Amino acid sequence: MHSPIVITGMGMVSPLGNSVNTSWQRLVDGLSGISTIDRFDTSSIPIKIAGVVPSIRHDPTGGIDLDEIADPKEQRKMDLFSLYALAAAQEALSQANWFPVEQAQKRRTATIIGSGIGGFPTITQAQKTLAERGYRKISPFTVPAFLANLAAGNLSIRYGFQGPLGCPVTACAAGLQAIGDGMRIIRNGEADVALVGGAEACIDPLSLASFNALKAVSTEVDAPERASRPFDKARNGFVMGEGAGVMVIETLDHALARGATPLAVISGYGTSADAYHLTAGPKDGAGAAAAIQSALGMANLTTDAIDHINAHATSTPVGDRAEIASLRNVFGERLPTIPISATKAATGHLLGAAGGIESIFSVLAINAQQLPPTINLEQCDDDMQDLTFVTATRQQHTTKHVLCNGFGFGGVNAALIVSSIELD
Repeated sequence: MHSPIVITGMGMVSPLGNSVNTSWQRLVDGLSGISTIDRFDTSSIPIKIAGVVPSIRHDPTGGIDLDEIADPKEQRKMDLFSLYALAAAQEALSQANWFPVEQAQKRRTATIIGSGIGGFPTITQAQKTLAERGYRKISPFTVPAFLANLAAGNLSIRYGFQGPLGCPVTACAAGLQAIGDGMRIIRNGEADVALVGGAEACIDPLSLASFNALKAVSTEVDAPERASRPFDKARNGFVMGEGAGVMVIETLDHALARGATPLAVISGYGTSADAYHLTAGPKDGAGAAAAIQSALGMANLTTDAIDHINAHATSTPVGDRAEIASLRNVFGERLPTIPISATKAATGHLLGAAGGIESIFSVLAINAQQLPPTINLEQCDDDMQDLTFVTATRQQHTTKHVLCNGFGFGGVNAALIVSSIELD
């Protein structure tokens, strides 16, 4: 029998703050990380708000100091998504106390960090430089900065991890798929430890304008903190977010042998394809349901075991309804009894980083025995009135198994089940 795969370290950079604890406390307090964009001029586009990671200058207690992550010379060689990954990884590795010095241990450490888009702002800035100043002014670090696998690459280089290195680029499922890939690598015997998760930083005029062309993002301006409202009747699109969520995972036997503290078990993972449409899933949610069923099968759990669902729920009417259809497909008459949270209401949609961050929120729901709220949810759709949504405030709840979903353009689906630790 395989030793369970456990999480021994977690790190996070989110619109709510620059650490797991800060982000979690602000989340369960019902706070929002959505604000007006001040990083660039938004006068030429209709999108004015986003889930921007706060800087230490704007948020002295919870903001990020990029100079603590990398010196200015290093920063010029990286896109922001890599810097966020470095910050989250440092927190995760510190909690796990995994800083191997032996060559054999480095060779047995994998690095799998997903991203939906990678260094998109680096690309758009390079194009602007090319048009305005000519090709001679293009930085030689342009390509190494924007490649999506460079978050994983920079982590591997910084810590000397020489095991398998990868980067699922599967839109909004990338973070969860990175965790699933890390599980497989450990199960296949290719590594003992894996650093897994997702990173994203594409709050950029072109990306926002492009999603706006799809009519997928909210154009609200006056109350940014209320704009992201999954499942609410008044929702009108998602709010772009940014950040990184990273975990250290390993087998329970390996963790205990080195004296690490297991935080939770990754008991199930499943992935599937809709084979249906570029940007929308089928109305019956069949593809997503298949991923959830695969995760339940891997975990050897029945639907009765799931105590809480952290929904993908981006705040688009089509996406939210398809996800609920998938959940009804899997859980049937039991679904109304399962509390559902949509934490994107507080963070916005972090695309490829969403799965990394939301899987950490799922672990914290177990460890704190608290369910995070879905802020801004005042009146759900008529066909969702029977469901139990966790709304304005945190909720105490006995929680052993949590389902976390992630779905992306192209029809990609991923589902993860995290479970409480039970040691004999």
